Amino acid sequence: PRVPAVLKKRLVKLVVNFLFYFRTDEAEPIGALLLEHCRITKEEENVFSISFIEEPERKYCFECATEEQCQEWVEALKRASYEFLRRSLIFYRNEIQKMTGKDPLEQYGISEEARFQLGAPRQ
Repeated sequence: PRVPAVLKKRLVKLVVNFLFYFRTDEAEPIGALLLEHCRITKEEENVFSISFIEEPERKYCFECATEEQCQEWVEALKRASYEFLRRSLIFYRNEIQKMTGKDPLEQYGISEEARFQLGAPRQ
């Protein structure tokens, strides 16, 4: 009932926050998904989907060979966004500062930048 109109076999490669997809017989990607403002959802045992906040009705479904492989992809894709990395940086920066009493980013001259501060207004 939920089967997409067209099923296509593709190879995929995750690079930072881009998921590139390839035809099985070509070396160059035919497209890419920017993994920002998206939702990664495990649909079935071996199936997960990616949908975007701007286009929630459009869903990209992926089927894996095993449930374990599917879970690995879901976890990797959820960690791939800039926002996840930003939250991780804030968390670890605060933890290091609590332990050492020093801002670990100070040596890079970015300790006062608002974009790394919790609760900072977005521009």
